[in-house]
Amino acid sequence: MDSVKSVVGGQGNYPISAVIIAQDDEVRISKAIQSCRLFADEVIVIDGGSKDGTVQLSESLNCRVYVNPWPGYAKQREFGVDRAVHDWVFLIDTDEVVSDELAASILELKPGLKDQSVAYSIYRIGDFMGRWLDRGEYLVRLYNRKAYGIRNSLVHEMPEVSEERTIRLTGTLWHYGYRSINDHVARFNKYTDLEAESAYAKGKRFRVSHLLLRPPARFLQKYFLHGLFKKGMSGFGVSVFWVMYEFMVGFKHYELIRSGKLTQHNAKTSQTEKENKGERSYAVQ
Repeated sequence: MDSVKSVVGGQGNYPISAVIIAQDDEVRISKAIQSCRLFADEVIVIDGGSKDGTVQLSESLNCRVYVNPWPGYAKQREFGVDRAVHDWVFLIDTDEVVSDELAASILELKPGLKDQSVAYSIYRIGDFMGRWLDRGEYLVRLYNRKAYGIRNSLVHEMPEVSEERTIRLTGTLWHYGYRSINDHVARFNKYTDLEAESAYAKGKRFRVSHLLLRPPARFLQKYFLHGLFKKGMSGFGVSVFWVMYEFMVGFKHYELIRSGKLTQHNAKTSQTEKENKGERSYAVQ
């Protein structure tokens, strides 16, 4: 499904296409779209097949909308980037909002986007149970598609840019990631599946020491080193969820390795049995 409408934002020598991947998120997507208005010359929404009003709402906000059955995070990002009119691309999710300061810094940057080899990272802060967490992370979200592609990974798909080629922008990308405990658990289950599958596909070894040490180490890092103890129950909850995340990734990785070895063992056993039967049959004849 296509819309020929386009959002025309602030003018500059180097126009920017904002690309959003979406799936059943009509509640949040409008804020994400509106927060890009100041600097984006077009907004593209790639929908994975929503059953709610995400597509209709996006079209009503003058976005170019494409519906593409969900192929995975990296491929869906690439699908959107390929359909952008402009080479400078800004990546944003449906549950993220560009702060006024960040929008202004991107707008100010537009006339000087001459060097395609330079990408720009943005400081993202998340929320949990109604409280913003002080410590965020820098993520590359503005880059030139002629210079860089999307990292081909099952999870954490971002432009393949070295840190030496990135510049940090001022402002904040607000991540409204928390919806409910049930939703958090469901998403953790999905993301840990992808993390474990990625580790298995890369041939990484499972280590019992990692399973024993990484979860408590992550709690100490988040709760004390990152200062989440200052956030009350919200900070404690985030820290515990990170323990769960590390344990689930480790144990799912072990499960995949064990399953793979069991499959190989069964295949080898079956082949041996066939060969033995063949030998007995030949002997009888």
